[in-house]
Amino acid sequence: MTITRFMPPHRILMGPGPSDISPQVLQALSRPTIGHLDPLFIGMMDELKQLLKYAFQTENEFTIALSAPGSAGMEACFVNLIEAGDKVIVCRNGVFGERMRENVVRAGGQAITVDDEWGSPVSVAKVKQALIDHPEVKIVAFVHAETSTGALSDAQAIGTLAKEYGALTIVDAVTSLGGVPLKVDEWQLDAVYSGSQKCLSCTPGLAPLTFSAKAIEKIQNRRTPVQSWFLDQSLVLGYWSGEGKRSYHHTAPVNSLYALHEALLMLHQEGLENAWYRHQQMHEKLKTGLEKLGFTFVVDQAYRLPQLNAIYVPEGIDEANVRRHLLETYNLEIGAGLGVLAGKAWRIGLMGYGARQENVALCLRALEESMIE
Repeated sequence: MTITRFMPPHRILMGPGPSDISPQVLQALSRPTIGHLDPLFIGMMDELKQLLKYAFQTENEFTIALSAPGSAGMEACFVNLIEAGDKVIVCRNGVFGERMRENVVRAGGQAITVDDEWGSPVSVAKVKQALIDHPEVKIVAFVHAETSTGALSDAQAIGTLAKEYGALTIVDAVTSLGGVPLKVDEWQLDAVYSGSQKCLSCTPGLAPLTFSAKAIEKIQNRRTPVQSWFLDQSLVLGYWSGEGKRSYHHTAPVNSLYALHEALLMLHQEGLENAWYRHQQMHEKLKTGLEKLGFTFVVDQAYRLPQLNAIYVPEGIDEANVRRHLLETYNLEIGAGLGVLAGKAWRIGLMGYGARQENVALCLRALEESMIE
């Protein structure tokens, strides 16, 4: 067997993630590696925290990039904030709400599910009723931007409700951070996790994470140790907190953090509001073109994510063959449906650096030509 150097082709990534990465971020990855406790690297970490605070719109002191993908960011929130017997309301309107429920069960909690149809947002009225019916609930967990359907839920309303009933919130912002408004402090959200590979257009493998003071207080007052050593955020506090000297916890992914720093710097330079507007504008262009081609969206316009567009596959079309044709002929990747939408929908991403006019134009032309063929 002969193994040669791996040279991937240049793909246009318009699926549910990862997204296209800008040349500046790719260049940042290639900078010289230094030690993860080097004073210069620690200074970069301090800047990274400030840039993440801006992206999350928070002043939470514990705002970090977990050295693991968004799924680990999810698990970190649940294993740190849930103890055996805790009752947790879990909102399910897609694949990732169900993953939240699984995390509650594995952490020893009791999941109280609030279910909505796939493609619909989380029902605020149902959440309120669940809080009334279960006054002992400790946490409300929900997905802000459901990647499996492209539905956007009202994080502000759910966060306000949870506070009224004395519950903390765990929020999946994997697809929303940087693409649509997310205001952690103003909306009174407690534990929010995201991923580096979506609207931040960084390499996969990092999970931006922010905990409110109340979430940190709950962690510090646990009766039992967190079952995961690596994800125990009370241990990570000493690595990301304080000025100058840091305690050793693990070897950070140095070059990946360079890339995230660059991606967040680009977001800061563009301005959050401008980034949100750009995603919406590119969605409108894509929407107009798709509707001219006869496609219909899974999600009603009022609740539709601009950065993740789920459309139904026309009857009689082999959706996998179309995706394969797009990849082989145009180097263009779009996503398949998940769960109940498997084989029935495509998911087209317009995330971060990928939310550009040339990508929209290519996608529309390639889809039209592929459907004809």
